[in-house]
Amino acid sequence: MRNKFDMQLERLNEQLTYMGELCEIAINKATKALQNGDMEQAKAVREADDEIDQMEKDIERLCLKLLLQQQPVARDLRQISAALKMITDMERIGDQASDIAEIIISARMTEAMDISRIGQMSEAAAKMVRDSVTAYVKKDLELSREVMASDDIVDEMFEENKRELVSFIAENKGGYGERAIDLIMVAKYLERIADHATNIAEWVEFSITGVHKGMETMKLKEN
Repeated sequence: MRNKFDMQLERLNEQLTYMGELCEIAINKATKALQNGDMEQAKAVREADDEIDQMEKDIERLCLKLLLQQQPVARDLRQISAALKMITDMERIGDQASDIAEIIISARMTEAMDISRIGQMSEAAAKMVRDSVTAYVKKDLELSREVMASDDIVDEMFEENKRELVSFIAENKGGYGERAIDLIMVAKYLERIADHATNIAEWVEFSITGVHKGMETMKLKEN
């Protein structure tokens, strides 16, 4: 019985890894679409989001099967509970990558753009997603905490991007103000993606230690 349960847990790890890879692909495609003015890449992000949504349903079914058909011990229960929380954040990451694609399509951004800072944000956020899922699969507490620390770096990048774009709007009264506002929205979605990766990392920590920093912070505030 335990062997079958372990095989199903391994299947869960595989599916979570694949869902994380889909999220990373969606982020990268959205960024490339923005940089290259590529509408086809932008449309491909929607397809990736659909697959991410389906993976959320598949993983949720597997987790419920593990909970209902087996009798997991405390650590296994934490692992499964964490997975259920993680897929919610990954689904939202897919949504936000899709939101970036929608901005590109609706604003008809068909020209290549020099947006190195947003590119750096995208790379950092995608790495956070990849590392948070890897930390879960490998039960790597140190890596999960590195992801949490990286959130501050992405927040700083967002503030730098926003300051530069607001200054650009102020200095250029016509023509490009709306485009700059769109880029601020893109940067904000990337900042939110990093937040979701941080949430995933916190659930990884919970799966390993039984302690969730977000919940502990809430308890302190309530007291």
